Amino acid sequence: MKAFVVDKYKKKGALRLAVLPEPQLQDNDVLIRIRATAVNLLDSKVRDGEFKLILPYRPPFILGHDVAGTVVKAGAGVRRFKVGDEVYARPRDHRVGTFAEFIAVDEADVALKPNNLSMSEAASIPLVGLTAWQALVEVGKVKPGQKVFIQAGSGGVGTFAIQLAKHLGATVATTTSAANVELVKSLGADVVIDYKTQDFEKVLSGYDLVLNSQDPKTLEKSLGVLKQGGRLISISGPPDPAFAGELGLNLFLKLVLHLLSRGVRKKAKRLGIAYSFLFMRAEGRQLGEIARLIEQGVIRPVVDKLFPFEKTGDALAYVETGRAKGKVVITVAD
Repeated sequence: MKAFVVDKYKKKGALRLAVLPEPQLQDNDVLIRIRATAVNLLDSKVRDGEFKLILPYRPPFILGHDVAGTVVKAGAGVRRFKVGDEVYARPRDHRVGTFAEFIAVDEADVALKPNNLSMSEAASIPLVGLTAWQALVEVGKVKPGQKVFIQAGSGGVGTFAIQLAKHLGATVATTTSAANVELVKSLGADVVIDYKTQDFEKVLSGYDLVLNSQDPKTLEKSLGVLKQGGRLISISGPPDPAFAGELGLNLFLKLVLHLLSRGVRKKAKRLGIAYSFLFMRAEGRQLGEIARLIEQGVIRPVVDKLFPFEKTGDALAYVETGRAKGKVVITVAD
């Protein structure tokens, strides 16, 4: 099969198109012929080695965290899927690699594709959908009437999270540029802040939850818009000790993550705010719940551009510009 691989960790490093053997199935795996995949900033960060401490991939490895396609083989232990099923998934860490023609994925990470979406649309959903679901439903437990601030509303996570928060009954605020105001309003944003001309810290107050996806300065400012008892969830860091515990990291790495997050955790505690770092995990059953919301018309995908498989490197470079609205998708096979 053809696949785009990273030969070594390198800032802005190039991807190399390689011919590799078809993935081998474990008993609980399905082999998916990839019809479409999508690009995330996470791909750039993994390629550049930013997560080497917690995701020590050994080059050469295949990038890619989103997949939509067709099951072509099933392992002996597979019970939920059969050959011919149209599925979508975010493969679990250490088994990613969707910038390819085939991938073997544990069936626990897979769900049937929403029947009202194309393969390209479905491929745009898994990583951002699971991130938003785990932040707002699982960790944040958002309830009707609460106020939720979602940063970068026109980005991949933002476009999904706005719709989900609105479905959960929240009043939703977001930041974006003037060019994307109508887009985020159409997704359900109630309060829209132009980050180029307005300071969200001066506009917002008394919020129940903030989903932070920006830099450390924005993270610290986010504490100021939350009410006492509110929650700050960050998907851009810094990782906290609870995350280190979940990963089972060694004592040295636990200490490193403890020190990285100590400042924001201390300030949050002083203000009576809960801080947590979220690094989403693969979860097929949650993707099934998300598929039902999509089929009901509650959530729609937002796809900015489609790139052909051979232009995967160009797609990654485009995402790195930060100008994409929603997701950037790569079509792999017809």
